[in-house]
Amino acid sequence: MLNKKFLLIGIGFVLVIATTWWYLRSRETVQSDVIIHAKKGKFEVSVTVTGELQATNSIDIKGPEGAEAEGIWQMKIAKLIPEGTVVKQGEWVADLDKSDIAGKLKDAELAIQKAEALYTQTSLDSALTLSNARDEITNLKSTQEERKLDLEQSKFEPPASVRRAEISYQSSERQLKQATENYQTKLKQSVAKMQQANADLSKERRRYDQLAALMAQFTVKAPSNGMVIYGRSWDGRKKVVGSQVSSWNPTVATLPDLTKMESLTYVNEVDIQKIKKEQWVAISLDAQPNKKLSGKVISVANIGEQRPNSDSKVFEVRIEVFEKDTTLRPAMTTSNRIVAATVDNVLSVPLECIHTENGKTYIYCKDGSKVVKQEVKVGLLSENDAIIEKGISESSEIFLSLPTDYANASVNFLK
Repeated sequence: MLNKKFLLIGIGFVLVIATTWWYLRSRETVQSDVIIHAKKGKFEVSVTVTGELQATNSIDIKGPEGAEAEGIWQMKIAKLIPEGTVVKQGEWVADLDKSDIAGKLKDAELAIQKAEALYTQTSLDSALTLSNARDEITNLKSTQEERKLDLEQSKFEPPASVRRAEISYQSSERQLKQATENYQTKLKQSVAKMQQANADLSKERRRYDQLAALMAQFTVKAPSNGMVIYGRSWDGRKKVVGSQVSSWNPTVATLPDLTKMESLTYVNEVDIQKIKKEQWVAISLDAQPNKKLSGKVISVANIGEQRPNSDSKVFEVRIEVFEKDTTLRPAMTTSNRIVAATVDNVLSVPLECIHTENGKTYIYCKDGSKVVKQEVKVGLLSENDAIIEKGISESSEIFLSLPTDYANASVNFLK
């Protein structure tokens, strides 16, 4: 009797353990296998991307233009007004480093001094040369007069003396003529030298004036009234104190027209095929989540680009903001939900329900107590859901993820 009692207690204990195990396993299965139904209704394909507000139209605040003509290709920002400052036309915005231009201006000043000294020296040399030439002509005229008197007086002397006087007079006449011609040549030479010296001096003065005017542009001023927004370099970084401004893109900052705004965003190469001009966009601001804006796609880049800190190619997309709001400011971050397509009265399921195997697409469904692996035809995809064109109905019980007993599921193929 005692052994039989222990046997019954042992069997009861085993039954309790088995019942507990079955209960816990069933509970785990119920907890892990989530059943849903396909949604029927309007399906929206959208692409959500982060963007940045900017003014559609703006006036550039530029540094020196034409600096490359003086061999200046890069200019460092030394001082810069705080971003967001409202300025009036002609007010100071920034100072660029003037060390390069100051050196060139000093060289130009020295060049002017040399040109002035050369001009003065040329003037003195010309005056001295012409003065000596005029003295020579005066002396030759006197000599010619003397020879003429000698010739007149020799007519009472022998023929040889007369001939000697004639030759002497003719020689003095030729010398005077040659000296006169030489004087005209020296005069022309002096005029040419003075013109060249004057041209060189004028050239150096013009260069100095140009450099002085260029140096004045290193103090950057506002071309009109507005709010200062920092410009950006080729890599998208804001230009701040210490940044370089290139001669081919001398923009330091901008004065945006805040009455018309747009969101600049970049879409990856996977989603760009969905984006077209005129598509509607729902816009929200990170700084003001409760403020809802709307807009449309106004441009889509045809060529991708490599953005900083990104391994994939992206395409620039510009979105016009419909609303005019005085609180909107450039550089505000936006969340843009671009509606690429809308389809009415379709069945859709979450992407987690869809599984692919050997080129076919399946959804696991519950058929009573059994699990069925149902082949389906998938239509458009959104970020989270997909349209199911064939294979399930609105009443189908669908596993949100792989069911616990998926390995033993029977397979239904599409006909």
